[in-house]
Amino acid sequence: MSPPGKAVVLDAPGTSRLVEHVPRRPGPGEAQVRVHAAGMCGSDRDLYLGRRPAPYARYPLTPGHEWSGTVTAVGEGAPASLIGRKVVGEGLWNCATCARCRAGETDLCTAGYEETGFTRPGAMAPTLTLPARLLHTLPPDADLTAAALLEPAARAAAAVLKAGPLPGARVAVIGAGALGLFTAQLLGAFSPSELTVVGTGPGRAALADRFGATAYRTWDRPSGLVDFDLVIDAVGAASTARAATSLLRPGGRLVLTGIPVHGAAGLDPARLVARQLSIGTALGAPSGAWSSAVRAFSAARLTPLELVTHQLGVDEFERAMALTAGGDPRVGRVLLRP
Repeated sequence: MSPPGKAVVLDAPGTSRLVEHVPRRPGPGEAQVRVHAAGMCGSDRDLYLGRRPAPYARYPLTPGHEWSGTVTAVGEGAPASLIGRKVVGEGLWNCATCARCRAGETDLCTAGYEETGFTRPGAMAPTLTLPARLLHTLPPDADLTAAALLEPAARAAAAVLKAGPLPGARVAVIGAGALGLFTAQLLGAFSPSELTVVGTGPGRAALADRFGATAYRTWDRPSGLVDFDLVIDAVGAASTARAATSLLRPGGRLVLTGIPVHGAAGLDPARLVARQLSIGTALGAPSGAWSSAVRAFSAARLTPLELVTHQLGVDEFERAMALTAGGDPRVGRVLLRP
């Protein structure tokens, strides 16, 4: 029997409430998951404040796109072997049949944008029902609290795969949040000669070191922030894309992630061409990136639990939102437990 409890609902930007959760029975090809934990990140804050551009949000909505849990039931046509398995799940609802999906580019599905926690009900609730094809199973001894952060790890894997780093490269990652730190940890497998994490303040230096950075720099002390072969922008703010190009050597490569709220002001195409810079982008994560992240986690090559600093109940959604937005370097990832 599905557990009772409360779910968070955003009726409109800036408006949240708790409602009695009514589990949705899985239909054909679907699975129902008992949620263990749901992560809170900047995208959830953008959703709450109404800053997420159309069509990337739909209200009313239960948020929660970072999550882990255990399968409790499956619908007709879904594998019964999933019942009882620990899982995480892809956020983007791909169709699995269009040309892009068949090419492995499930994040470019031509059926249109649908994503758990943004346009489909998310995991800030006791249960979550979604297509079984989106699930990735975990080892029986997997730590579900740590696994709740595999969504940003999958996005980091997507950025790294898009970047195609070469051994011995000088690499910089902009951003010392979860996405940036996971990106650094995954880049370490490619043996860069230098792996610099660029943050906004000194408070994340020790954490960056534990995630594999060989150096940590802040924008107010830019010494050495030049001539990188590869830069991955793991912030997605309006200003960071332009700043990232200044870190690259001529002929270098930049990978942008996220959706800058007001666009990348000052990103000059003429300068990009004159310096022959290559630009790649990563929005969300295709199935292959999820598989890479899950394998790395299962092999203990990713250490998400280090980033978790708070675990709250769903009834403390507003407090979790305030913690996420507070800018305190001591606050890492906040998890909500149903």
